[in-house]
Amino acid sequence: MTVSGTQRLLVNICRLTVAVTFIFSGFVKAIDPLGTQYKIEDYAEAAGLLSMANTWVTLGLSVALSALEFCLGVFLLFAIHRRVVTRITVVFMAVMTLITLWLWIADPVKDCGCFGDAIHLSNGQTLLKNVILLACAVVLAWRPLDMVRFISRSNQWIVVNYTVLFIVLVSAYCLYHLPLFDFRPYHVGADIKKGMEMPPGVKGPEFETTFIMEKDGEKKEFTLENYPDSTWTFIDSKTVQTSDGYVPPIHDFSITTDEGEDITEEVLADKGYTFLLVAPQLEKADDSNFGDIDRIHEYADDNGMRFIGLTASSDKAIDRWREMTGAEYDFCITDGTTLKTMIRSNPGLMLLKEGRVIGKWSHNDLPDPISEDFKKVLAENKGKDSVQTATKLLKVVMWFVLPLLFLTLADRLWAWTHWVRRKKKSNKLYKLLNRKKTMRKKIVAGNWKMNLNLQEGVALAKELNDALTAEKANCDVVICTPFIHLASVAQVINQDVLALGAENCADKEKGAYTGEVSAEMVKSTGAQYVILGHSERRGYYNETPEILKEKVLLALKNDLKVIFCIGESLEEREANKQNEVVKAELEGSVFNLSEEDFRKIVIAYEPIWAIGTGKTATSDQAEEIHAYIRSIIAEKYGEAVADDTTILYGGSCKASNAPELFAKPDIDGGLIGGASLKAADFKGIIDAWK
Repeated sequence: MTVSGTQRLLVNICRLTVAVTFIFSGFVKAIDPLGTQYKIEDYAEAAGLLSMANTWVTLGLSVALSALEFCLGVFLLFAIHRRVVTRITVVFMAVMTLITLWLWIADPVKDCGCFGDAIHLSNGQTLLKNVILLACAVVLAWRPLDMVRFISRSNQWIVVNYTVLFIVLVSAYCLYHLPLFDFRPYHVGADIKKGMEMPPGVKGPEFETTFIMEKDGEKKEFTLENYPDSTWTFIDSKTVQTSDGYVPPIHDFSITTDEGEDITEEVLADKGYTFLLVAPQLEKADDSNFGDIDRIHEYADDNGMRFIGLTASSDKAIDRWREMTGAEYDFCITDGTTLKTMIRSNPGLMLLKEGRVIGKWSHNDLPDPISEDFKKVLAENKGKDSVQTATKLLKVVMWFVLPLLFLTLADRLWAWTHWVRRKKKSNKLYKLLNRKKTMRKKIVAGNWKMNLNLQEGVALAKELNDALTAEKANCDVVICTPFIHLASVAQVINQDVLALGAENCADKEKGAYTGEVSAEMVKSTGAQYVILGHSERRGYYNETPEILKEKVLLALKNDLKVIFCIGESLEEREANKQNEVVKAELEGSVFNLSEEDFRKIVIAYEPIWAIGTGKTATSDQAEEIHAYIRSIIAEKYGEAVADDTTILYGGSCKASNAPELFAKPDIDGGLIGGASLKAADFKGIIDAWK
C-alpha cells in the first residue's frame, strides 16, 4: 500500500472510531435529558457553580450537548462539511479531555456520564478514552479530505437538517414522557430485591444516611440509630459511603416513614401491588395532573393496594403539596439521588409487585386505572420490557436509520449511473455513434456585410421574422447586420424567433475613437450576438490576435455572445497547414478564457479560399477540420465543453449543399454570407435542418 493509501486508511479508521462513539454517546444522553441535566448539575456543584446554574439553563445545555455530539458523529460518518466538522470535533474533544483530566486528578464526580447510564467508566478510563478520541480528531483535522464521502455534496443538507431535527425531537419526546431506553437498575421488569443482593463471600461498602432535622430553630444531624422523635422537623437527608467494597446495582434504596420507621423490606415483600409516587423535589414537582394522581390513589385504596409518595423534600414542602392537590396519601422519605434514578419525572409513578417493577409512567401520561391497557399491565404481572425495547429499537431504525440508508443508497446509485455515463462518453465508439444526439445548439447565422440600406434591411428582417413565425425553424436563426440597422431591426423582429447580432465591435471600451462602435453600444441596440475575427477584418483591417482578444473580452463583459471566426487561406490549405492555423487563431484570442466564458463562444470555421469564390469545401473536408477543432477544444477545456461547443461552417454554403454539410456530426450550422441577403435563399438553408 502506498503512503497516501495508508494515510487514507488511518484517517477513515479514526473517522469511524470517533463517529460511532459520538453517535452512541450523544444518543444515550439525548434520550435521557433529565439524567444528563443531573450530571451537568453534579459538575456545576463540584466546580462551585451550582448557585449560578438555573434549571432551565442546565436542561437546555443537556439537550444542546447531546445534540451536538450526536450530530458531529453523524456528520463525520457521512463526511459532511469535512473541514469545519473536524475542526469543531478537535475543539470539542480538547475541552472534554481537559474536564476529564480534572476529574481524574481531583475526583469530584465518580462517574463522568459520558455514556449516560448505558456504560459506566471510571475517571481514569474516561480520560484514556478521551485522549484516544482527541488523537483521532487531530488526525481527521489534519487530513479531512481523505474521509470518503458516503453521500454527495449536493444532498448533504438533507442529512444535516434531518439529523438535527431528529435528535432534538427525540430529546423533547423523552423529556415529556420517559427515556426510550431505560439503562438504570429500576427499569420495567427489574427485581429491586435481587438488585440489592450481595454475592456470597463478597464484602460490600458501608454507607451511612444522615438526616438533617430542626427543632426550635436548631438544626442537628441524626442517623437511623438515633433518629429523634416527631417533635423534630425533617429538613434534608444524605447518604455517604464510609468504606469501599462491592456495590450492587441498587444500594441506596430505602423507604422511611415520617416517624423514622424503615419499611423498605415490608414494601418489597408485599405480594400485592404497590404504587410509588416518586417526587424527588416536591417544591419543583408538576402539579398539573394531580387529578389523575388522586384517581389512581382512589383506585388503589378501593382495591386494597398500597399507594405511597416518596420524596426527599421537607415536611413543609409535603404540606404545601397536600394543600395544593388535596392529596390524602402518605409520604415517606427516600434519598433524592435515588429517586431521580428511579424515574425521570417529577413526579412519576412506579408500580411494584413483590419488589419487581411492573410499570413506570411520567406525570404527563399517567395510566387510566380502568383502561384495558392498565388491566393488561396487571394481567401480565411480570413487567417484562423486552418486547417494548425491541419495538422502540425498530422505531428508531425506521425513523432515522432507514431514511438515511435509503438516501445513501439512492445517492450512491445516482453517482454510479453518472460515473457510467461519463465512462460511456469517454469511449470513442460511443461518441462516434452518439454524436448527433448531443444537445449543443444548432445555428444558422446570416452575415449581411456592407449590403442593404436601412429601409432594405428593415424590410428583409421583417420578411424573415414573418416567415419564421409562421413556420418555426428547427434551429436558432441569427442575422448580423451593419451598425446602422441594429436599432431599427430590433424594433421589428421577435428575438425569440430571430436573434440579432452585429458584424463587429471596437477593441476599446469608450473614448476618442472616431468612427468606432463599442460593445456596450452594440448591446444597447438590443443585439445579442457579435461576429469577431472574420477573415475580411483580419485581412483588410489588420486585426491581430491581441486586438481580437480585447474585443472578445469586451463583448463578453457586455453579455454579447461571440461568433468567433477562424480559417486558413488557399496557400495554407495547399501546404496542409490548416490545423496549425486554426489552432493558433484559437490560442491567440479565445483560449485565454475561463471555461464559463468559453461556453459563450460560437466557433465559425471559414476556409478563406471558399468565401465569396463559389468554391466550397467538401462535406468530408469540412467535417475533418470541424472534428479537429472540437478535439483541441477538448484538450483545453475537456470533453464536456467540447461536446457543448457549437461550430459553424462558413464558406459559400447554399441551400443545395447545406443538407449534406449539416448531416455531419461535428457541423452545427452555418455562417452565411451572400445567401442571407434574400429571404428565400436564407430560408432554404435554414430548412436544411428539417
